[in-house]
Amino acid sequence: MTTGQPGTGNARPTPDDPGARSAGTTGTTTDPATEATSVDGPEPTSTTTPAPKDDPTEGGDTTDATATDEAATDASPTDAAPRNATTKGTPAQGDTATDADAKDSAATTKDAATKDAATKGEAAKDGDPADGKSDDQAKTAGGADRWEEWASAPEPVPSRLTRAARAVGRFLIHEWTLATLGALALAVLMTWPTLRYPRYTLPQDYWDPSLQSWQMAWSGHILLADPARLWQSNTFFPELWSFAFSDTLLGYAPAGMLGSGPEDAVLRYNIMFVLAHALATLGAYALARQLGSGRIGAAVAGVAYAYAPWLLAQAGHLHVLSNGGIPLALAMLARGHGWSLRHGYRPERRHDGWVYAGWLVAAWQLSLGFGIGLPFAYFLAGAVLVAAVLFLVRRLRTGQALPFGRRLLVADVLGGVFFAGVGLLLAYPYFKVTELHPYAERTIGDISIFSPPASGFVTAPAESRIWGGLHEGARAALPWHPEMTLLPGFVLYALAAGGLFFSVWRLRHRLLLLAGVLVTMVLAMGTRFFDGTFTYLPLFEHAPGWNALRTPGRLMLWATLLLALLAAGAVTALTDRVRDLVAQRIPSWPGPWLRLATLLPLLLVTVEGLNTTPHPVVPTQPAALRSAQGPLLVLPSNQSLDQHVMLWSTSGFPDVVNGGSGFTPRQLDDVRRVSQSFPDQTSVDYLRTLGVRTVVLLRGQVPGTPWEITIDAPVESLGITRQDVGDAVVYRL
Repeated sequence: MTTGQPGTGNARPTPDDPGARSAGTTGTTTDPATEATSVDGPEPTSTTTPAPKDDPTEGGDTTDATATDEAATDASPTDAAPRNATTKGTPAQGDTATDADAKDSAATTKDAATKDAATKGEAAKDGDPADGKSDDQAKTAGGADRWEEWASAPEPVPSRLTRAARAVGRFLIHEWTLATLGALALAVLMTWPTLRYPRYTLPQDYWDPSLQSWQMAWSGHILLADPARLWQSNTFFPELWSFAFSDTLLGYAPAGMLGSGPEDAVLRYNIMFVLAHALATLGAYALARQLGSGRIGAAVAGVAYAYAPWLLAQAGHLHVLSNGGIPLALAMLARGHGWSLRHGYRPERRHDGWVYAGWLVAAWQLSLGFGIGLPFAYFLAGAVLVAAVLFLVRRLRTGQALPFGRRLLVADVLGGVFFAGVGLLLAYPYFKVTELHPYAERTIGDISIFSPPASGFVTAPAESRIWGGLHEGARAALPWHPEMTLLPGFVLYALAAGGLFFSVWRLRHRLLLLAGVLVTMVLAMGTRFFDGTFTYLPLFEHAPGWNALRTPGRLMLWATLLLALLAAGAVTALTDRVRDLVAQRIPSWPGPWLRLATLLPLLLVTVEGLNTTPHPVVPTQPAALRSAQGPLLVLPSNQSLDQHVMLWSTSGFPDVVNGGSGFTPRQLDDVRRVSQSFPDQTSVDYLRTLGVRTVVLLRGQVPGTPWEITIDAPVESLGITRQDVGDAVVYRL
């Protein structure tokens, strides 16, 4: 309550008085001088209406001040003075008001504010009290802000074409785009001249590559024509499950659906040969990057894994070279589980999508053949078991389990079941072959023939451009050098040895990688390491499917991968150290040269992988086989020539008795023995019994064989016909 001074008249301002309007609208601001003292008397005691609780400048309620303004403007002259006195609380106003009057005035002001807010929709912030206008309204009334012309111009909106071009540019410079393109370019160069005459030549030789060209063509053809006949191929007639007589490369069936005939089959093989090298490089690069390696270290791992010198001896075995799915699947699985060597387990990086992708790639790798896929399957099973044990041990030791998540568990269960299902479906035909041909099973004697000695780990194959000539004497001392020259590279050995002492991997991880290298090398020696009593033989006798692996030396693939990871750790540590040195130097002029020096390990590994692989011309398909009706037999028949016949049969895929694989069915042995006297009554009757209706005798292959004498003999008395077609003689039984 405000008390006026005695003897002072009440000054009743009119509504049009500026002083009254100001006093009635501010509501929170008073003149300090007037508020402090009165005109004549002692300092008054004043009770004023409090300021609004919400500051308008902070986004609070701004209606109280506006409401006071409206109340002061609309009030009658008789009400103006008491209301002003209550709101302003200034002793100079002269009127005395009671506390009840003050409360009534405040309530009236509040009601007016509420009514005004409902009418206008929003309160005026910092506006002119005289008109109740906001700042923005005042600016609009007074014209544009004079400073707006100095503001920066708005960003132009890019067009669709510009946005698309930027997206393409970002894609082209992305690490994985560059890694993929680099792997492809390197594969073309390192396998040259594979793509020089891709329809007429094959790498290494034209025997096993001819067989594998037929395999891709057959799987693609039959999956389109009659999928139920997949395992009953057109070769080895009339044998059952003949497609399972060797590794099938079934995973390349989509490529086999393109094109037809021998030339397209050869072209397809050469393309997949190059792509297999590219995928191996990219897969090992991805695995090293996921485990924590730098880019250069990962590149060293990729090149060392794909172009190790020992793999040059396997240039004619596409199922061995098609190993890129192994590191790629491991990289995807590690990525999905948020795990790396360098950073350990990071639950926040888990992603079940990568887990599904990893299991799919693993199943695809298994479909390319059990020779490489079976050890991979055992490795995955062991990795799952070890991971489960480690999680359990941690839970028992700490009382807490690492976060894993239901989605990740479901992904692993479904992915593992799918992988196992694919493995069982692919294994079933091989079990049938073993049941029908028990003599096809490997023996310890077979394993011993292909088991390499320890000297094989430092001996390069003849196809190595760097070491081939220098190691000629060492190869001559090996019983079967194509499968016993297992040098992964001297540069790789040196980098891996350095990685044991200088690396970004932890010490225990380096020791585990070293142990893996030693174990796989011992297993690769087969029966040469103390007769394999405690190493290879237990696997051969007790691990399902292991007795089907004929060549232990191909386990060197795993030793190469582990050596490559050790090398990646060393090179990454080197590049990190160089980067730190360059950052500390002032001036940093040696920086570019130091960075360039970090590429030296990559260059050396690449040079050591150079090859002199021959590319012989594939024998031309005889004209007689382009339209021959099956079932037919092509003579002469043996393991090598029959692989050409398989390739030639891709023109229409007629049933043929010929075939080449890891073993020879006894019936085919009988055919080859009986047909030595063809054409005579005994051989003709025997072939008719099998269902053979056509025999093609190749003139170019008969010198030095029994057919050299009988090829032009008359056959009318045998009830068959004879016709010369090109350089072959066609007999119709």
